[in-house]
Amino acid sequence: MKPRVIHTEADHEAALQRVGALMENDPDPTSPEGEELELWSLLVERYEQEKYPMDLPTPLAAIQFRMEQQGLRPKDLVQYLGSPSKVSEILNGKRPLTLAMIRRLHDGLGIPAEVLIGEKCAAPAVEVPVEKFPVKTMYERGWFDWFTGNWNQAREQAEELLLRFFNNHLDLQAIPALHRQNVRSGSKEDLFALHAWKTRVIRVATARQIKTPFEAAAINEKFVSNLRALSLHADGPKLAVSLLEQYGIPVVIESHLQGTHLDGAALRMAGGAPAMALTLRHDRLDNFWFCLFHELAHVIKHLCGDETDAFFDNLEAKGDGAETEADQFALDGLIPPMEWAKIRKAKLTAKTVVEEARRLVVHPAVIAGRIRREKQDYSKFSQLVGQGQVRVLFPEWRN
Repeated sequence: MKPRVIHTEADHEAALQRVGALMENDPDPTSPEGEELELWSLLVERYEQEKYPMDLPTPLAAIQFRMEQQGLRPKDLVQYLGSPSKVSEILNGKRPLTLAMIRRLHDGLGIPAEVLIGEKCAAPAVEVPVEKFPVKTMYERGWFDWFTGNWNQAREQAEELLLRFFNNHLDLQAIPALHRQNVRSGSKEDLFALHAWKTRVIRVATARQIKTPFEAAAINEKFVSNLRALSLHADGPKLAVSLLEQYGIPVVIESHLQGTHLDGAALRMAGGAPAMALTLRHDRLDNFWFCLFHELAHVIKHLCGDETDAFFDNLEAKGDGAETEADQFALDGLIPPMEWAKIRKAKLTAKTVVEEARRLVVHPAVIAGRIRREKQDYSKFSQLVGQGQVRVLFPEWRN
């Protein structure tokens, strides 16, 4: 019987009998019988590997085996897995390993990486860089509204809270992309804070369940005039938010996070519907109305039919392109160009600003704010810009 490739169970059985017969004589490895034995053994091994492949142990079984080998207790795994709660969840099969955990277990305990990844296992979970997100601020503002524990408990469960906050779709590659999109800023932004703020805005806007579909054509000259006239009311900002929502645009009031320098944003929700957000970073009526009109311009001019999903605005920074267009829309929408041409030529006092505002059916803060902006003199008419008159209207605002 000459050695040949094994194809069937009958071939396999015959090969085993031949291997047994050769082994009984214990041949010298360099003899013809010894070489035949080695060749048959290789052929048998190849067939058995193909016919009866042995699965790798599961990641959990591999960890438990190494714990038994080295006499490790669950607390000894904290250095590799991150926290006692994570150790407990992984040992109970309720949590997948992250790539960082796999690396630490491989380096620290010598468990093969291919075993820890597991051919039949789901892809390793995303490693959430908890330390880069403003978790404590998010907790204090009640952004984890389903969580009832104290701060120490929240800190222990920070990764789980963040994953749920981001609906288990935390795309870390999308965070650097924010800065390549439309962030109007005069300084470097904390992109992780910005991503958290954006997600919060979308969550709140979505929860509003605005029933009226948005139609850009409805935001016409008459609508803009009516919106502007609301500035005369003591609760004008609140009325403006209500009016926009009646036209299908939810407006979220959410103060900015440390490391961001936002006045407002315009963005798309899931499904493409628009939403606006204002931070009330400057608690003044002139700033509120300019920011509101600016973000409205982004909604009707730049989000509709555009590839852009969001605009983030620090209105103290210089802008170009879409930002310049939105600035001009806000300026013209609040004070029509022909009227502004008359006002800027006049010798203005606090009294005449109030008179002009009455004539134009607009709050004096709108005119005073534009004068200050154009002249870059923010000491002028400070008594007319409505300092401290906005945040009090929105109890949801939290610093």
